[in-house]
Amino acid sequence: MTAADAPPSAPDVSQRLAARIRPAGSAVMVQRWSDLLFLHWEYSAAEIQATLPEGLFVDKHDGKAYLGVVPFFMRKIRPRFLPAVPGISDFMEMNLRTYVHDRAGVPGVWFYSLDANQWLAVKIARRFFHLPYEHAEMKAQRTAEGRIRYESLRTGARANGSRCVFEYAPGADLPQPEPGSLEFFIVERYRLYSSAPDGLRRGAVFHEPYPLCRAEVTAWDENLLPLDGFAATGRAPDHVIMSRGVDVTIFPLERVGTV
Repeated sequence: MTAADAPPSAPDVSQRLAARIRPAGSAVMVQRWSDLLFLHWEYSAAEIQATLPEGLFVDKHDGKAYLGVVPFFMRKIRPRFLPAVPGISDFMEMNLRTYVHDRAGVPGVWFYSLDANQWLAVKIARRFFHLPYEHAEMKAQRTAEGRIRYESLRTGARANGSRCVFEYAPGADLPQPEPGSLEFFIVERYRLYSSAPDGLRRGAVFHEPYPLCRAEVTAWDENLLPLDGFAATGRAPDHVIMSRGVDVTIFPLERVGTV
């Protein structure tokens, strides 16, 4: 193996903190992400790496790679120059993700799927952001105490009849995670990567650091993993956390070099 063939070094703390800075240029969309549940399982780094496109590398914490399932609610989605539209701008979304970096050491998220119950959002995200959105039948119930029951059933070619069900509620607030902690590794992600027909793309998202809290989870499953080609682990999540939400600004995709 030559030096050019060797995987690049993982991002250092300064690179991870630099990703927090608001990008230059004009945003394309604004939105709010609410009531996010982060469920993570340790997973084989080699198996994850085998699924990634050229130019992306598994990002690891203490030598461990992770797959994450994140159900949440999208609110007030709109282009930056237009108002939100009732019936279109609010919907549910759930993603399966892992954590990556490119050859320049820019940390980010790689999505295996993003299920949503808004068909227009699915079409726009596939067309303009090259993200693997899937349409799903989704519903949620919320008690007066704030407990959420979240259900999703994917439709279409990548469906297998499995329903994903989560029941969760916010617990005690947590301090901002320290750089180097697993919580920081998971939630401090301000770039997403996608694969366009002509190569790798990277897009920036800007928001204040997530306000985190403990999650009181009474129902969960791994059904999203087999839907996206991974074997279920057969165990409870290795890490669980929640955020009540953040306001988010979305920036255009840019081309990423692979060499």
